[in-house]
Amino acid sequence: LLHDGPPYANGDIHIGHALNKILKDLILRYKTMRGYRTPYVPGWDCHGMPIEHQLFKELKLTKQQIPQAEFRQKARAYAERYVGIQREQFKRLAILGDWHQPYLTMAPAYELSILKTFLELLKAGYIYRGKKPVHWCATCETALAEAEVEYERKTDASIYVKFELTSEGFGRLFNGSRALPGIKHAFFVIWTTTPWTLPANVAVALHPDQLYRVIQGKSDEAWIISDPLASLFLEKTGTAGPTLCEPIRGADFQSIQVRYVRPFAAAQGQTITDNFVSMAEGTGVVHIAPGHGQEDYLIGQRCKLPTLSPVDHQGRFTREVPQPFAGHLVFEANKLIIDDLRSRDLLVKEVPFPHSYPHCWRCKSPVIFRATPQWFLSVERDQLRQRLLKEARQVKWIPEAGISRMSGMLETRPDWCLSRQRYWGSPIPILHCARCEKPVGTGDQIDASVVERVLTTLEARGAEAWFTMTAAELAPGVACPDCGGRELRKDPDILDVWFDSGVSHEAVLRQRPELGWPATMYLEGSDQHRGWFQVSLITATALRGSPPYTHVLTHGFVMDGEGRKMSKSLGNVVSPQEVMKKYGADILRLWVASCDYREDVRISDAILGQVAEGYRKLRNTFRYLLANLYDFDPKRDRQPVPAMPELDCWALHRTQALLEDVTASYEAYQFHQAYRTLYQFCVVDLSAFYLDALKDRLYTEAAGSPARRCAQTTLYVILHALVKLLAPVLSLTAEEVWQLMRARGLAEDHSVHTAAWPSEILGASERDPDVLARWEQFLGMRDVVMRALEEQRAAQVIGSPLEARVTLVTPDAGAQRLWERHRQDLAEAFVVSEVSVRFGAGAADSAGLSQVVVERAAGAKCPRCWKFQSSVGASAAHPQLCARCAGVIETLASR
Repeated sequence: LLHDGPPYANGDIHIGHALNKILKDLILRYKTMRGYRTPYVPGWDCHGMPIEHQLFKELKLTKQQIPQAEFRQKARAYAERYVGIQREQFKRLAILGDWHQPYLTMAPAYELSILKTFLELLKAGYIYRGKKPVHWCATCETALAEAEVEYERKTDASIYVKFELTSEGFGRLFNGSRALPGIKHAFFVIWTTTPWTLPANVAVALHPDQLYRVIQGKSDEAWIISDPLASLFLEKTGTAGPTLCEPIRGADFQSIQVRYVRPFAAAQGQTITDNFVSMAEGTGVVHIAPGHGQEDYLIGQRCKLPTLSPVDHQGRFTREVPQPFAGHLVFEANKLIIDDLRSRDLLVKEVPFPHSYPHCWRCKSPVIFRATPQWFLSVERDQLRQRLLKEARQVKWIPEAGISRMSGMLETRPDWCLSRQRYWGSPIPILHCARCEKPVGTGDQIDASVVERVLTTLEARGAEAWFTMTAAELAPGVACPDCGGRELRKDPDILDVWFDSGVSHEAVLRQRPELGWPATMYLEGSDQHRGWFQVSLITATALRGSPPYTHVLTHGFVMDGEGRKMSKSLGNVVSPQEVMKKYGADILRLWVASCDYREDVRISDAILGQVAEGYRKLRNTFRYLLANLYDFDPKRDRQPVPAMPELDCWALHRTQALLEDVTASYEAYQFHQAYRTLYQFCVVDLSAFYLDALKDRLYTEAAGSPARRCAQTTLYVILHALVKLLAPVLSLTAEEVWQLMRARGLAEDHSVHTAAWPSEILGASERDPDVLARWEQFLGMRDVVMRALEEQRAAQVIGSPLEARVTLVTPDAGAQRLWERHRQDLAEAFVVSEVSVRFGAGAADSAGLSQVVVERAAGAKCPRCWKFQSSVGASAAHPQLCARCAGVIETLASR
């Protein structure tokens, strides 16, 4: 059971889709041939911002200009159109699946499954509403989940800013032995890379156990920074002020309640301590804005700090911020804030700071942290985080590094923000009181029975009814238990689309009768550790106590031939449609199989050209095998292994080894190793050696002779093995070969893809462990002989190798006896007319040879077999032929 991670129904498929879907198909086709039932239900992710954004763009409308229900009808039609387009494109890749009954996250039954799963999580206490900072995309005007954020390099203005201690705080801190004569003002110096968050500042945090140095800034100013970072601070800011008193422990600042003046408010900020304060960079005094950062928020909750977030949904400062900043986009306001600080002599230094910054993975804009009321799934409830880590370790991760990546993300991930401020998606089926604005419930507890009543209505009318019916129609007679208000409103947000796909194990695996739970495998790109793999694990573990998969396989991204990310601006995008138009689907499938998907993979015209050349060699191998089996009937002509010549026995043993190696590679999902092994077998073992050596028997022996039938039996076995071993990869070519085999009586199954995977090539009684070892030596000898033949050709002693007689000289009597027994096999392997063996003194090489003698063979050339034989002319009826060829001709004439 390989459960399909749903691609997004927006646009044509790209080369990454091809890599993903082909990898899935390779596995399922292989598993089918191994005897597994492999139902594959493809799916599509249909809700979300990309469709919404594109559709608004095409309609040239805004949210205010079209009713939500009408817009959703258009969005559904848009998604349906691209589901149809992508379905045909995937089928063109030769992907097998239930294309007539895929799963769609916008299907009515699926949408109800989403809402029912939400209700189950709500009942279990995992869902809550809170005002806390979340990643917010001002361009898309919505909250983002962790999986929707990617990090890009960005250079910002980092600034060192002075926060002045209140006169009371100054007096408490600098009295007695700490008195500072001549100093009139004292400042905390903070460092920030987000100047726009300063209007939301409410506190500064110091490390409780670190010492803080008091240095002289300007003539009458004392600046407070951490002692470990003092040297770095002085270097960065060019400050050279002396230390004014003994260092002060961070905890002392909090114990005597030192306060300061907030830089953009007529109010005081408090001093707190926390171990999270880093001594790696900055000043060791951290500006705290709970409305604009996760760590700041958690500290704020613990210390009961206010959560200020004076930024609206478009990323502009609200009127809570003083002029001239109100109404400005926060990133644009950075310069205004810095200029203002400079004019008030609060700016110590401005330094450019390149760093990794979160961006929206849809629109690619930088995002902000913004505290707004949102719906969350708690990863702390019932020790869910610890359970997730434990369950993830039970999964087989391919490659193994996947568990480290997943564990690292689970250890640090915040609660999952579920709500999105968009039109196109699954509703959050919560009703709010119009009077007190609270979700309908008792205190902080949401009333799940009200949600159940809503879902009962939606089950009868369809989930789309949420957007057309009133709150009173959805849950008639419901009143707010807090204030008694009877006027209700629907929650305006939709669920994160990751929730849609993250519950597919409930909506698909548990609902489709041909499937089951859990899936054997989830297979997607490595970015899905933070996406589909993770959200599926969260919902399954929360509801069912275990992962929805037993195996997870991840692959890298597709880059161009130089390792660069593909982009239209670079002109390096490779379209799977264009590749198939030029080469066909099997070339694309072979490219996938040839790549080590564990890393990022590369594709280009040059790489595809190399793959196509490899494909031609495999196809030509099939052509050769088929061509030489035109008159072979396996029921009538197949020969027993014990009766076969040594060369054929070697070929069968090599095929047995091939089967074992390729099967092991498929089992380990190492398709590039399987392809490399198959390619080497076809090019090196077959084309460069065995098939060349076999030509004499195939073309000159009598058609029904045992020698020729043995050769054909070997080719038949090799063909059967090769077509099956390559079927998962070259699915179209293998089927073409198979149907030709069926037409000639060489195969029986209706399709190669329903044929059984080869269990063995040779039975236990037919295997000889010495054959491969013996032929390893013979092939080493062959390399030496080939060089000697080439030298004699260059010297014009011989023309073709068939003109040669080769004498093998060895100082090893045992080797001499062995080679003597296999003289005919060696002559066939070397493709020469004659081989002789003799004993001779001298140092032996690695092949056991002390000398190789090449000379012209005795006798004349037979025009039929091209060998030089002394028997040419012995037949009166056929004076030009050798004795063997004359006998074959006479046999044919007598029929």
